[in-house]
Amino acid sequence: MLLSDGTGLSRFAKALAGLAILGALAGCQVRPLYSTGSGTEGKLASVSISEANDRVEQKVRNDLIFLLAGGAGEPQNATYHLEMNVTVRNIGVLIDVADDIPRAGRIVVAADYNLVKTDSGETLASGKRSSVALVDFPVQEFAKLRAVRDAENRAARELAELIRADVAAALGRR
Repeated sequence: MLLSDGTGLSRFAKALAGLAILGALAGCQVRPLYSTGSGTEGKLASVSISEANDRVEQKVRNDLIFLLAGGAGEPQNATYHLEMNVTVRNIGVLIDVADDIPRAGRIVVAADYNLVKTDSGETLASGKRSSVALVDFPVQEFAKLRAVRDAENRAARELAELIRADVAAALGRR
């Protein structure tokens, strides 16, 4: 079967490599994170979240409760507990040289979180996430306060989505 120019051996090597690749791909278990068969939704709905210390942390907490439970609220008997510590920083970026007043800035909302199983205390996931919202500072004081609050709300909402994705990935692996 082997030809004098070695093409038989070349075909055999290609066929063997093809079978090896097919065998490796057969071992892959790729599935959607939010598939109904994985039970991730039920696990997400059984996560309780620590109490908030300020307005922005409460906003992150409320958005996270809605995202985790699909609007059903916090569970009575939670299987998992998410401890969060949220911080907010207001950073002036563009400063007017004439009067040394910032005209635009960034609101950075960051959270340290730790997801534990309530019965055993085992840590399933922990990390630090942050979200940035850009803001313009108008001259009027009330408008400036409202712009900062709106930027904090935008950053808090985005932060809650990031944390939800992390929690879903951690619970999806279990």
